[in-house]
Amino acid sequence: MNCIIIDDEATARAIISQLCSNVPSLTVLDEFPNAIQAIKYLNQNEVDLIFLDIHMPDFTGFDFIETINNPPKIVLTTSDANFAIQAFEYDCIVDYLVKPIGLERFAKAIEKAKLTPVSVSPNAGGSASLETTSGNDLYVNIARRLIKIDFPSIYLVEAKGDYILIKTEDKNYTVHSTLKKIEEKLPDNLFLKVHRSYIININKIVDIEDNSVLIKRDVIPVSRSNRPELMKRLNLL
Repeated sequence: MNCIIIDDEATARAIISQLCSNVPSLTVLDEFPNAIQAIKYLNQNEVDLIFLDIHMPDFTGFDFIETINNPPKIVLTTSDANFAIQAFEYDCIVDYLVKPIGLERFAKAIEKAKLTPVSVSPNAGGSASLETTSGNDLYVNIARRLIKIDFPSIYLVEAKGDYILIKTEDKNYTVHSTLKKIEEKLPDNLFLKVHRSYIININKIVDIEDNSVLIKRDVIPVSRSNRPELMKRLNLL
């Protein structure tokens, strides 16, 4: 099986790579310190198995799973045992390894991966791109299918290099676009750019403190230049 490793810690990647070297059936194609780099790789390459860390800055392992098309088999590798139940809500996850990982337990995970059938998504293949808007909707192109996203369901848009992450009430989408392009499509009465990397739905604000806002569970910085407009838009007593 061809595999890749995604973990923000270099030591953890080295340990998993070493474990893989003890399993003749595994070939490590590449390793990545963050999910965004891995997404770019998967847009151009196919793999059989991913070793994926859960806790990574900005973009968690679960965010990664929810934004890629047709995810391959995934073995989660984490130091946190508290997400096991959540993990197995995803059909693509075949095992959950808690660090430090021993060779015997690792070998069992590989056997599970071999025996687990591949789950194919109906919208497999291709990257996501921003397409158009219509009325109260935003459309993204995923594998040649237009997926409709209701504006009110979007609570946060974040710039991530050549991509943007659109967070909604139900699902997250990683789209090859720019923050400027999506800002032009979002209605001004709902959305406000509060930082060079963030656009928020002002109706989803939970709390404001100093130079940050809480949207759902995300703490978002507010730049000094954008704070006056934010305060102006709020319905203050």
